[in-house]
Amino acid sequence: MPLLFGTAGVPISSSDRSSEGGVRRIRELNLDALEIEFVQGVRMGEEKARKVGAAAIEHNVALSCHAPYYINLNSREPEKITASRDRILHAARISQILGVRSVIFHPAFNHEDSSEVVLERVVRELSVVRETLDAMGNDVVLRPETTGKGSQFGDLAETIRIAQEVPGVLPCIDFSHLHARTNGRYNSYDEFCEILNDLAEGLGDRWVKNVHFHISGIEYGLKGEKRHLVLKESDLRFEELMKACLTFGVEGLAICESPNLEEDAILLQQTYRALS
Repeated sequence: MPLLFGTAGVPISSSDRSSEGGVRRIRELNLDALEIEFVQGVRMGEEKARKVGAAAIEHNVALSCHAPYYINLNSREPEKITASRDRILHAARISQILGVRSVIFHPAFNHEDSSEVVLERVVRELSVVRETLDAMGNDVVLRPETTGKGSQFGDLAETIRIAQEVPGVLPCIDFSHLHARTNGRYNSYDEFCEILNDLAEGLGDRWVKNVHFHISGIEYGLKGEKRHLVLKESDLRFEELMKACLTFGVEGLAICESPNLEEDAILLQQTYRALS
């Protein structure tokens, strides 16, 4: 299938809470992908990464990873920018050993700066990261994520621009975040097609054939995202989203971040296949 569905972290029903256990449980559930969550820090050594990577190959499970939350490439403090670059690099190094193809991260906060100023800084810092990885022979794709609040850098246009400016960078499209940060927009077949069309036009086949999505229900207010929800307890029209994905023929990973993780991942997979 063009889209592979999985969970953000070890499935809730996995009795073995290790990453290897998560890989095995993904296969038992007939899902196909697992995003390893390094959100509180990269707490995995090289030997462990090799074991998890071997399990993923054995069970035919595609891996991605989410880098730590503590990344802000627009910080007012230079040492925090350096630390942010180092966190992305550390996640990318372990990801290469894991066999992960994509490292997801939240790029920056706006503070009081304009979009253009933040974009320039993010592009500059990510270019340094990319050059460092290239020198190491590390071709892991860096994926800035569309963010859920206006205070965070990362609307759709901004995320496309980063990928246009820095080689080896593609977006992680979080449809729930886009829905939340626009106070309820981006929630119909036509609007989902608008998102996918902007991405396809801006980034071409290198994106269409290698997407990474985050999907969940979401609660939001005037300032954007509040918390993730189970799909059927939210207003997200996920059936129309799956239809739009089929229309555009995108290929890659669709990772569920709902509180019930695998239940909604399976629901998305079943919806997608029923429409195919």
